[in-house]
Amino acid sequence: MGTAQKTAKASFFTKDKAFYKAVFSMMIVVALQNLVAYSVNMADNIMLGGYDQNSLSGASTVNQIFFMVQQVALAIGNSLVVLASQYWGENRVEPIRTLTGIALKLGLICSVIIVGICVIFPRPLLMLFTSDEAIIQEGLDYLALIQWTFVLFIISNILMAALRSVGTVKISFYTSVVSLIVNVGINYTLIFGHFGFPEMGVRGAAIGTLVARILELGIVVIYLIKVDKKLSLFSGGLFKVNKSLRKDYRKVTVPVMLSQVLWGVSVPMQTAILGHLSADAIAANSVATTFYQYLKVIVIAMSSTSSVMIGNAIGRGNMERIKSDARTLAVINVLIGLVLGIVLFSLRYPLLSMYKLSDTATDLAINLIAIMSVIMVGMSYQMPVSYGIIQGGGDAKFNMAMNMISTWVIVMPLSFMAAFWWKLPVELVVLCIQSDQLFKGIPSFIRFRSYKWIKKLTKPEEPQTAKAQ
Repeated sequence: MGTAQKTAKASFFTKDKAFYKAVFSMMIVVALQNLVAYSVNMADNIMLGGYDQNSLSGASTVNQIFFMVQQVALAIGNSLVVLASQYWGENRVEPIRTLTGIALKLGLICSVIIVGICVIFPRPLLMLFTSDEAIIQEGLDYLALIQWTFVLFIISNILMAALRSVGTVKISFYTSVVSLIVNVGINYTLIFGHFGFPEMGVRGAAIGTLVARILELGIVVIYLIKVDKKLSLFSGGLFKVNKSLRKDYRKVTVPVMLSQVLWGVSVPMQTAILGHLSADAIAANSVATTFYQYLKVIVIAMSSTSSVMIGNAIGRGNMERIKSDARTLAVINVLIGLVLGIVLFSLRYPLLSMYKLSDTATDLAINLIAIMSVIMVGMSYQMPVSYGIIQGGGDAKFNMAMNMISTWVIVMPLSFMAAFWWKLPVELVVLCIQSDQLFKGIPSFIRFRSYKWIKKLTKPEEPQTAKAQ
């Protein structure tokens, strides 16, 4: 790379049309993939809800465990993207293969530990979330099969993260669509006993998910072997021992894992706070949160895209371009957030007309959606900036510190006091629970504008590797 390219003064925003094409194409595909994946869980809930309440509750209880599995998978995958995207910016593939192998080993270790706990202590695990024996029994039937999907899910997500780091995202969307179709088809057949198959209830839903996860992993592996030309993941070096890369990966993974898991632990506690409010409040929050979560998948896609784009930019090494790309992404994220907030606010009455709620619950839901609309705008800035740009730029420790302080020092105590001590209205309790999506924007902005988050994480190419190439 020439000196002129490194020192050339860039404009405040990036003017490269290819940059915008890459950003929006990746963002749209990742958002669609997240939407389809979220719909898989929604389909399970809807179909089990139409079968039996205890089956639904049992599966929902097990999904609390799966939620933590998701946090582990996200942490391992996001850490891989941080490093691999920088190597891709340097057009170096071999370190990406080795890093993917390191991530896969960690994923297998975590999978074995999680499945081991589920196999040895299934009942105590479920009793953390419910004491109802009928729900526990349904949960045990569901967990007996679903626990094996945890391994498949983590491995699939790591492989898809490796592909995402080099800009390959469409396969994740196609895989999720196939998974949704297969899962819904098997659920319909086995939950209710259609087409001559036995009526299996919650176990039928578990079989549907297990088959879908096997299919997901199979599709991704076949794609990597037969179609992918960027990574050539199985051509050598996947499980190569490289202490330097392992150390680099550990430095990123530890803070990301701590941040992700500790935040994940707080979510059931926040749900428990709302669960102690009135029945109308629980119903209103459930409805409002459903719409909010559907739009949140777009924000998550914005974060994933920002991480890859910034990692690639840092790998290329043009400091001015890194800054202009980051500023451009931050503004794009805010603008998209404003659109999402307006859409959510504008559709609150049409969306609520689909539900049969009491007048009190309807009024509460209207107010909660209005609050969520404002939260959506704040989240659309702070999440893509903190998780995408800052963490994606190599500064995982800042994100860990900010999330631990905001969640456990501010949000959780404030939410408990609002609900049980001050006994504030439901709207204010929800606002306290979601408040970090607003105030985290301030430290994120300050850190972002310092540009201290720009960290070159790649190692120089080894002489023997260069010679071999």
